[in-house]
Amino acid sequence: MSAPARQRLHVDERKSQLLDLAIDLFGDRSYEEISIDEFAKQGGISKGLLYHYFPSKRALYVAAVKHAADRLLQKTKVEQSSRPGRHDALRQGLAAYLRYVEEHAAAYAFLLRSGVGSDDEVAAIVEETRSRFAARVGEGIGLDEEDVEGRLLIRGWIGFVEATSLAWAEERSVSRERLLEMTAGAFLLGYQLTEPVTEAARESAQG
Repeated sequence: MSAPARQRLHVDERKSQLLDLAIDLFGDRSYEEISIDEFAKQGGISKGLLYHYFPSKRALYVAAVKHAADRLLQKTKVEQSSRPGRHDALRQGLAAYLRYVEEHAAAYAFLLRSGVGSDDEVAAIVEETRSRFAARVGEGIGLDEEDVEGRLLIRGWIGFVEATSLAWAEERSVSRERLLEMTAGAFLLGYQLTEPVTEAARESAQG
């Protein structure tokens, strides 16, 4: 009974290795530059077996994008034993995110840039990843389901974090800790603007 389980594990591990290779290759060169023959050779696998795993080059590419998205979501999930304050929750999640960017810069760049183009399936994977991050951030800071402004802010802020961290991954012009302060600060400043202004605060501002 254990043989099929071991065989399945071997297949899953092999596919994961091939998807890691696909991320490296497609992340470094354009889709058109990489042939199935070259990929099979670099992967140490026959073309027939490669097609058994992935029926086409496009299927391989889409699977690699999904693999990168799943890995990012898995590695940046923060388990919290107790509910932290709003600021701490945001910083913990963002710290995990930036740590992943630092350690897996090529995979991160591949994921974000793969969504730029006309492939609807790939774009949907990237968008789903953003939506799950948005939900994670909202849950972490205790955002009300009906807080339209807060949710709009989160989606815009995620775009800011992506662009900023992608540039940082290539330049490393500041420390990861400093980037954390910058990106967390940008969100918290914007979030303050979405909070209701009390009558006392209005009077204080006018006076």
